[in-house]
Amino acid sequence: MGNGTSIGRVRGLGSAHEGADAWWHHKVSAGSNLILVLWFLISIAMLPAHDYATLVGWIAQPIVAVPLILLVVSTFYHFHHGLTVVIEDYQHDHTRFVLLILLKYFTIAAGTFAIFSILKLAFTAGAVA
Repeated sequence: MGNGTSIGRVRGLGSAHEGADAWWHHKVSAGSNLILVLWFLISIAMLPAHDYATLVGWIAQPIVAVPLILLVVSTFYHFHHGLTVVIEDYQHDHTRFVLLILLKYFTIAAGTFAIFSILKLAFTAGAVA
């Protein structure tokens, strides 16, 4: 295969064929974010009041809690993917791996906290009133 020449050393080391897949995931999550954020803004705007009791009663509905959880998952997925690309592109020393691990842990922790908060409000709405 010509390992001694420069072309022989790079042959077979071409594209990993993952760029288009990552790009596609980012665009799909952006589209779902757009739809879910528009739903969220319209739903909030249509509420009769914006006090705590009204919002908790609104979140307690399954038709609201499920899209809110989907919004959290989609937003944090998009956030994680975008910042991963930024770190991989611009951070070139040993701190790159530390930042990627911190980003992953932060994303999982913050997303889990947000989902837990939605579920807690949804399941304890009767106890508030």
